[in-house]
Amino acid sequence: MATPHWLFGDQLGPHFLTPGDGGPDRGAPVVMIEARSVFRRRRFHRAKAHLVLSAMRHRAAELGDRVTYVKAETYREGLQQAFPEQPLTVHHPTSRAALRLVSSLPDVTVLPARGFLVPHADFRAWADGHGGQRLLQEDFYRWVRRGHGLLLDGDAPAGGRWNHDHDNREPPPKGARTLGAPAPYRPREDDLDAEVRHDLDRWERDEGIRFVGRDGPRRFPATRREALAALARFVEHRLAGFGPHEDAVLAGDPVMSHSLLSSSLNLGLLDPLECVERAEDAWRSGAAPVNSVEGFVRQIAGWREYVWQLYWYFGEDYRHRNALRHRAPLPEWFLELDADAVTARCLATVLAQVRDTGWTHHIPRLMLLGSHALQRGWDPAAVTDWFHRCFVDGYDWVMLPNVVGMSQYADGGRMTTKPYTSGGAYVNRMSDLCGPCAYRPTDRVGEAACPFTAGYWAFLHRHRARLEPNPRMTRAVRGLDRLSDLDELLREDKRRGDGPP
Repeated sequence: MATPHWLFGDQLGPHFLTPGDGGPDRGAPVVMIEARSVFRRRRFHRAKAHLVLSAMRHRAAELGDRVTYVKAETYREGLQQAFPEQPLTVHHPTSRAALRLVSSLPDVTVLPARGFLVPHADFRAWADGHGGQRLLQEDFYRWVRRGHGLLLDGDAPAGGRWNHDHDNREPPPKGARTLGAPAPYRPREDDLDAEVRHDLDRWERDEGIRFVGRDGPRRFPATRREALAALARFVEHRLAGFGPHEDAVLAGDPVMSHSLLSSSLNLGLLDPLECVERAEDAWRSGAAPVNSVEGFVRQIAGWREYVWQLYWYFGEDYRHRNALRHRAPLPEWFLELDADAVTARCLATVLAQVRDTGWTHHIPRLMLLGSHALQRGWDPAAVTDWFHRCFVDGYDWVMLPNVVGMSQYADGGRMTTKPYTSGGAYVNRMSDLCGPCAYRPTDRVGEAACPFTAGYWAFLHRHRARLEPNPRMTRAVRGLDRLSDLDELLREDKRRGDGPP
């Protein structure tokens, strides 16, 4: 009999069962384990728990008699029930904790990772060739494009430029409440979703497992068929308008033209190469402009791949980096996603989106949620855990570099060249969130002081000695010398503490 193959809950696409090139045996029996201990360790968003369990159970239903599906307290117990003391194969897991587990089991053979564009060894050779220190995403992205022949005209980049960010940073259309993009694909729930919701209710009632957020109708694909439909819907109807406003925010249009494919990619329902090749086909056929296609390709072949590789390359100690020595605990209103407690319209709007859906796009994540955490000096490890738990597409490998390196600058600049934070002026320019707000983006002090404007200057003051030598921060930091109300701002910032802004 072929060696049984173990599928984790984020390895659900057909490419994880394809033989050859380090894959499992053809027609190998499959084991899947639903381990309740995963949900005991962290207080996940209820919609995320629903999505993961629904996707696993749908995949098991597709595999039929080929799969042994075990519901157990732990993975070890599940393996003992399914294939005790029998050799197994498994593809390289996506977290260090899972890799430690499978590596500790004597009868498990770890096969190469799938679901990404670049093998670990190839990235390590590239990174070591750059000295292993400041590994610029732009350099990596161009290397991946060349290696996979993505968006190239011969040896030249499509449209004559590698980077079309200049065309993809427009503020929202003036006076518009929505971008007017065609609606994204939405799945329909079925009996398996009802079963999952029933089980989650029982876990909360009888087993003391707790969740955060709301579990409304499932918004994200749980099957390969649904994920392909979502990809087709995006490429055919939404990709063309994606680029220009990908960094903009509208209160009444949280989705805008974003693809909503991250959870499908991170569950393994889609392969990144098929996504970027579909987008490139749209450009070559004239269905989408190069700036929109390049922006989407950059998100997958650039940023997603870069984050995955850095998670492994930087090592386990990276999660403990705290270059700014931020130690403050996350406040209760943030932990509970209590958007109703927040006065600042930008934070209240985005926190409500996370509470209700487990998702918001990259700019609210970075420039609102992450920026506020950075300005308030919250513990980066706790911020990482929060993003991991509260987002449907959040996994350890996703959030560790994104939060420690990008959002919280806790690695001191190993991943990015400056901290990503701003005052209210940026929020006002790139969104429609400030107009009806009780706070004014131009006010640093007083009752109408914007928490982002005041927080930005307080942050720069607190870390002046570290940031002033940074060429990208020197001018901003020296702006502190022009503030006649700095002492008052700092007093108010201290008094404000970590209450809801």
